[in-house]
Amino acid sequence: MAATPGLRQLAALGIEVTLHPYVYDPNAAHIGLAAAGALGLDPAVTLKCLMVEVDGRPACCVIPSGAQLSMKRVAAAFGGKAAAMMPPPKAERLTGYHVGGISPFGQKKAVPTAIEAAACAAPRVWINAGARGLLLGIAPADALRACGGKAAVLSA
Repeated sequence: MAATPGLRQLAALGIEVTLHPYVYDPNAAHIGLAAAGALGLDPAVTLKCLMVEVDGRPACCVIPSGAQLSMKRVAAAFGGKAAAMMPPPKAERLTGYHVGGISPFGQKKAVPTAIEAAACAAPRVWINAGARGLLLGIAPADALRACGGKAAVLSA
């Protein structure tokens, strides 16, 4: 499997990860939950990457696969007044990844990133590696360091 920009970034930082390929189902109602199920992982630590706009500025939210974003909490986490989901075509252009394979690591343009605080308490989390059907296992502290992110309460 070819290295994604995210995997190259993590390697350059000396961050060790484990790779977890699975059969990606483009028709799954909830892609993150389908990935967790395919790999037998706890959905609370199998995280999805959602691109948002806070007061018109791009940001990245990484939350448990079964959770929903609270736009009020997202806006507060990034010091803004209003937050909205970024349209998928814009998210793909900005990150260089396809929806269903967006990773917080190695995006074309670095944006402010926050990871759900509760997930950051786990010893390990699983996040998209930058390709549909490929998750990586990583320590939350390493994930935060790699994306320059912060822990925040983002879920409803």
